[in-house]
Amino acid sequence: MAHPETAPVIICGSVAFDTIMVFEGKFQEHILPEQVHALSVSFLVPSMRKEYGGCAGNIAYNMRLLGGTPVPVATVGEDAGDYLRRMREQGTNVDWVKVVPDTFTAQCFITTDLADNQITAFHPGAMSAAATNDLTGAPGVWGIVAPDAKDGMFAHARRLHAQGIPFIFDLGQAMPLFSGEDLEEMLALAQVLTVNDYEAHVVEQRTGRSMADIAAGLQAAIVTRGEKGSTLLTGGHEIQIDPVKAEAVVDPTGCGDAYRAGLLYGLTVGWRWEDCCKLASLMGAIKIACRGPQNHQISREEISSRLERSYGLSLPQG
Repeated sequence: MAHPETAPVIICGSVAFDTIMVFEGKFQEHILPEQVHALSVSFLVPSMRKEYGGCAGNIAYNMRLLGGTPVPVATVGEDAGDYLRRMREQGTNVDWVKVVPDTFTAQCFITTDLADNQITAFHPGAMSAAATNDLTGAPGVWGIVAPDAKDGMFAHARRLHAQGIPFIFDLGQAMPLFSGEDLEEMLALAQVLTVNDYEAHVVEQRTGRSMADIAAGLQAAIVTRGEKGSTLLTGGHEIQIDPVKAEAVVDPTGCGDAYRAGLLYGLTVGWRWEDCCKLASLMGAIKIACRGPQNHQISREEISSRLERSYGLSLPQG
């Protein structure tokens, strides 16, 4: 039997590149309202960076920081060589990351102006083929179905359910794709629901059920509330999880994925739900202090030390 620290977790979701450019001006000074019917504008962007992203990639990155064993299940394009090499170097098993011929990896192109307005273009690329990536046989004691192509999310959920592998349903950016009926079908397959407070309201509205009612049919439902911490609903109880104060608030991109990595790691080592959520909160606080979803570099020892200071917990030693 695998040591608890290395029990594998199946991470279903997107793997993507984010290209972020900064326009050193304001869009409103160049986009004339009376001319939007014939829009043709060009922005000089002297600052540009390319980030490794996507939910599966981000969760896997954070799990490796903790010493966990993520098994990402994702579809990428022929341009993913650097990303796959980086994952391997970090010690991540990429056997279930499928390269789809003649496609690009999913990518987001974001141009931000000095007023923090954004113009974003998203190309799904290989992500559109997510449902063709059969995870049957992938090792895992837990799983997560994170945002991806909708048919891919359902395919992964059904396969995990068929194999008897408990999983977290993470709605996230896929929220606009799911009707109330879709949500109920997914909740019938999952053991855990994770949402932020806005998504929680939308889920309640679309299903006509309260989060407490939804949680009653699951092992747990978790609602994250940013700097206000999170709410854990399990066993008929509602437990408030205090937040960890971030050392700096720099970039929230990927914080939810870092949170979910902490949650999954705690589950693999047999922690109670409340402690899993505490580790998750710490991972989110660590991530927000760094720009980009996968640029925070911190030792496992430092994570454990901060966990001790914040909650009186420490990571298992092995």
